[in-house]
Amino acid sequence: MDELQELYAYARDEFEIAAEETEKVSVYAQDDREAAREALTSLQEKYKAATEGSDASLAEEVKRRVGPRIRELENAVTAMEEMAQNQD
Repeated sequence: MDELQELYAYARDEFEIAAEETEKVSVYAQDDREAAREALTSLQEKYKAATEGSDASLAEEVKRRVGPRIRELENAVTAMEEMAQNQD
């Protein structure tokens, strides 16, 4: 659970940086969006492993505590990427 929370915090930080650079249409925006996507993908992989593991009670706790925040971050990253496409 701690590792998932750390990965979430890292992915959230990467998203915030990328969103700021995307809004400013900076030269770093594309690289920052890629870093945010990579951080999110890493988080999603760990989440999937935790929720599909053999410990059913841990899987339920992970789904309840982390699942909604991951979905929110997924939606935010997708919206940011769509915004970037519209800037081109």
